[in-house]
Amino acid sequence: MLAGWEDLPAREDEVGVQAGDPIFLSPDYQVDPLLGLYGQSRVFRKYTVETKRNYATDIPLLLTFLWSRGRTWTEATPKDLNDFENWRRFAVSNPQRIGGSKWDRELAAFASLYSWAKKAGHLTRNPILMKQVTGINGEVLSVPEQKADDARPSNVHWLTPRTWRRWIDVGLRGHTREGIVEPGWVGRLEDRNVAFVRMLVSSGLRLGEGGSLLTFEVPKRRLGGGRYYRGKVASEVTRSKKQRTYYVASEAIGDVESYVASSRAWAVRRAQKAGRYDRLPEMWMFLEVTRGLKPKVRWCDQDGVIGERELNLLSREERMLLFKEGPHGPEPLWLWLNERGLPFAPESWENVFRTANERCERILTPPEHLREDPHQVFAPYATPHSARHSFALFMLVVLNYLMDQRYGLSPEERRDFRMLYGDPWFMVQNLLGHASRDTTIKHYLAPVADLQLRAMLATAEDRIEAPMPEMDAVFARVARESEGIQDIDARLQPPAGGAA
Repeated sequence: MLAGWEDLPAREDEVGVQAGDPIFLSPDYQVDPLLGLYGQSRVFRKYTVETKRNYATDIPLLLTFLWSRGRTWTEATPKDLNDFENWRRFAVSNPQRIGGSKWDRELAAFASLYSWAKKAGHLTRNPILMKQVTGINGEVLSVPEQKADDARPSNVHWLTPRTWRRWIDVGLRGHTREGIVEPGWVGRLEDRNVAFVRMLVSSGLRLGEGGSLLTFEVPKRRLGGGRYYRGKVASEVTRSKKQRTYYVASEAIGDVESYVASSRAWAVRRAQKAGRYDRLPEMWMFLEVTRGLKPKVRWCDQDGVIGERELNLLSREERMLLFKEGPHGPEPLWLWLNERGLPFAPESWENVFRTANERCERILTPPEHLREDPHQVFAPYATPHSARHSFALFMLVVLNYLMDQRYGLSPEERRDFRMLYGDPWFMVQNLLGHASRDTTIKHYLAPVADLQLRAMLATAEDRIEAPMPEMDAVFARVARESEGIQDIDARLQPPAGGAA
């Protein structure tokens, strides 16, 4: 702590500053008090951690642009916003122009700021012009006039199962083109990274969902268990703020258990010996999880005060504070840890994926094609969310395969089966936790879909493995006939027809 700043926590409490509140500095290192109030506002604090981070980086882009014109953000005009959009999206002199989707995200950040300032009485007019549109349910909505016409609804990436296996082996396990470990490969936290990726790919969990799990929330493998295990995602860490069931492959659970028993235990023991947990400013010592329809987590803080909160409502920040008493001292309940034995923030996984992508590019792309050939793709590229996309593709193909091949249904029987339970499209939608367009389906058929899926997975032959390598040929055909699916075999041959 710098001299003179020992009372910083007390001063922050006095003015209401909380962890996660952004602080904006102008080019002359001045702090704008109004922007500080926006960061402390209920509007901003109710956003998810990811949205807060995005908005806190998007808003300074506009502030800097206005600063170059000699204006503060409260002096901006509609013309300033139009000129900024032109610079960000269309100006030839801008070497880093953005697309419509990125612009819409930035525009949402600006609209949030200016809407708050107008309602709080800090502005007399909003420089972002709005228009009225009709929503999908017939409701009237106000949206910025500058919303992009060319924005893509989503940036979807799929990798076939064998491509994921290749990406994991090369990017996370240090394999060469020949399939052996590269000399000098260190493999720092290799088992953690592999376990996390395989869990996402086999479960369809979002980054924030899988990255916020506590140790006791991971299903435990059992003797005679099935190929898939069922778990629950707490509502507070989901995007929809609704609890849901997820399924994860037995092999992925085994990877997690191996990680917990090896590098995670090693990191925890090192942190204990270094006294790292003893120096934490705040720690909640876990006592128990109560039983019942709404289980609660009970803990004791450093002052001896007993607290409790419904497990389903524990925020990411609260989960990071939970510890249990181990044989050698405190141990985090947060599943994924860094090398220092401290909770690994979900957004930090982006760097793991980025590093793995760079390694795949370096190892798998022939030198003559590196950075010069946009038509041939030799190295797979993955993001945390592409694991979710790939899970959806995998489950859709497999469920159709099970329904058609394993059960030998005739077209008439399959039609009756769909009418009773819903088709594989509905099952995948249910697994992903997406909102249904049909209220009847959402409220009355979800439990049936869960029971049907459980029965299908339990009835499948034991020799079927996740990710079912015997279906590589099926996925290869799907990739050839579809656009945007990455399928690269062990010989590093891109798919025919240019699909990548």
